[in-house]
Amino acid sequence: MQLLRWELLRRLPALLTVPAPDRARLEGLIRNVERNVLLPVKAVVAQVLCYYFYFSNWFDDVTRTKRPMIEALPQDVVLARIRSFFLIYVVLNAVVAALLIGMSRLPLRWAQRTACLSSILDSLFLGSLAFVTGGFNSILFWVFLALIVRNAITHPQARFQLTLNFAVTASFLVAGSLEAISRRIEPSLVDSTIRLAIEQGGAETAEPVILRIFLLLLVTVCCYALQILLERQRRAEEESHEHALRQEQLEATGRLAAEIAHQLKNPLGIINNAAYTLQKTVKEGKTITQQIAIIREEVDKSDRIITELLGYARLSEGHVERLDIAGELDYAILQVFPQGAKYQTCIHRDYSSALPTMLAQRGHITEIFVNLLQNAREAMDGRGNIWITAQYDEGYTVLVTIRDDGPGVPPDKVTRIFEPYFTTKPKGTGLGLSIVKANAELYNGTVKVESSLGEGTLFTVKLPAKTLINFRK
Repeated sequence: MQLLRWELLRRLPALLTVPAPDRARLEGLIRNVERNVLLPVKAVVAQVLCYYFYFSNWFDDVTRTKRPMIEALPQDVVLARIRSFFLIYVVLNAVVAALLIGMSRLPLRWAQRTACLSSILDSLFLGSLAFVTGGFNSILFWVFLALIVRNAITHPQARFQLTLNFAVTASFLVAGSLEAISRRIEPSLVDSTIRLAIEQGGAETAEPVILRIFLLLLVTVCCYALQILLERQRRAEEESHEHALRQEQLEATGRLAAEIAHQLKNPLGIINNAAYTLQKTVKEGKTITQQIAIIREEVDKSDRIITELLGYARLSEGHVERLDIAGELDYAILQVFPQGAKYQTCIHRDYSSALPTMLAQRGHITEIFVNLLQNAREAMDGRGNIWITAQYDEGYTVLVTIRDDGPGVPPDKVTRIFEPYFTTKPKGTGLGLSIVKANAELYNGTVKVESSLGEGTLFTVKLPAKTLINFRK
């Protein structure tokens, strides 16, 4: 039971993390919500506030209505500060509007940070208005709730959404606190004021401050929790569709590979038999014998390629599964470094806590990691260090690096390391790394190598967790 609780606590950050949306969806959220909806609304609100601040007695009416029983700060001082902040708010929002209108020409991270800046400005300005309209009892409290919902829609990532929404709550708390501090209640007037309010039947009952703050925090948490549920539901539907599509494509390519192998093996067998008979019959003619030997050698090589193709056909008979990359790496480590073996190799693991699930055949992914780890082990003769990292990368992809401190690869051979039948080992077949490359590209992934003599070798594998299988090869 204790182990179960510890495992639950360890996985809690991953369970509460909303996977980052893809680039197109995030860009669409910012464009549709921040630019197409909020910019026109904020332009209208700015015009209305400009009228009330500069061409009406709204400020005097508000302060008299909200502070009939207290001596307030000098109104002209407060009004001057609010007007100055309003002008700054309008200028900064004009800059934000220009950036959002031209967001198609900017990097996505700039557009995202511009949207964050817009939200922070709205929180601060809303807090200043709440300060002069009643503090904790301001009617603008409900606008704070709307601002929290807006942040939840526009900023799906946890670090942006929660930070901005807690900033909204902090703005309301600071505005209410400053409004309460700014009041100087006359004790001698309290009894008469209460009595007057009772006589008039208009005593104002303010909502408890703690309840309002709790409501802001509750909406923040509920919005994030609802987003987690909706995002996981959307991911599950997409994975289900992609699972069926990948399985169908793998079965199709398996049947195609088997058919090609069957069609090629028969003529190759006939050619091989004919060449053998011809070589046995012809006793003289050295040149002819050499050419026949070349034919047989090429036939053998073609037969090995076809056999490998049949191996791929058998491999495609498996099933597409939801794979945990961290778990697959641990499984590959156990395959290459079994507990019974006494390899003097130290494995250093660094896995991100929120890796996306990958839809793939387990055999394809396992073969990538096993071949890379085995390559590192053989390069170091079983003695040394291997560093393995797995982290989330842009575009809903997983980035895996495997680095060793072995002897490295000569510069003239690094560029050929993924070629079939090319090897730097005396007993190597030259197929391991070519299979790694083929399996990675099967899922539209990439594999890169960096190496220098005496400084070890680094393999970087990038695997899209959400992609269609590539059968162009």
